[in-house]
Amino acid sequence: MSNIIVPGFTAEGNTDVRFLESVIQRTFEYVAFECHTEIEVYDITYISSGKSSFVDEMLRVAETAYDRGIMVLCVHTDADDDSDKQAFEKRIEPAFRAIHSFQDKPVCKNLIAVVPVQMTEAWLLADVDLLREELGTTKSESELGLNRHPETIAKPKALIEDAIRIVFDELPKRRRRPTLSDLYLPLGQKNQFGEIGTIALFH
Repeated sequence: MSNIIVPGFTAEGNTDVRFLESVIQRTFEYVAFECHTEIEVYDITYISSGKSSFVDEMLRVAETAYDRGIMVLCVHTDADDDSDKQAFEKRIEPAFRAIHSFQDKPVCKNLIAVVPVQMTEAWLLADVDLLREELGTTKSESELGLNRHPETIAKPKALIEDAIRIVFDELPKRRRRPTLSDLYLPLGQKNQFGEIGTIALFH
């Protein structure tokens, strides 16, 4: 009989959820595949968080995760800086300390921090060929203005929206123009920036 992992995660916003769900799931599956024993990874469960303080919300999420049988809880927060130092010092570490010391109710204490330094939209640019495929265009990276390294782009969201406009301004008006929010889920599911690369998200 195989061992099992029941993963869960919480994220800051709806777009992060759509993008990260598949990325985190695939990373667990990749790690499990590399293990010497057989491990079955269950489908990941998302737990929403509210607008209270980060520590209070993560305590509530950890309690909910325990109640749902989640074995490992991934906690996402954006760095909002040039490094993840501030995110860890001000949000992740205080929340994790509070969860590990919490005694009032059972909570999930197997925690993984997911702290991307670059905003989610920069990750969408990790595979420009896939982005072009999703937009259904044969235009080149240069024509779409996507021929720069994602980490050098100050406003990746605006750049992707400009690329969408360039593609669809020349197409018949009856063809539905996708929005940026339409791209998070398929790119998160298909992006091949690599399971090894995604492990860099996990601390």
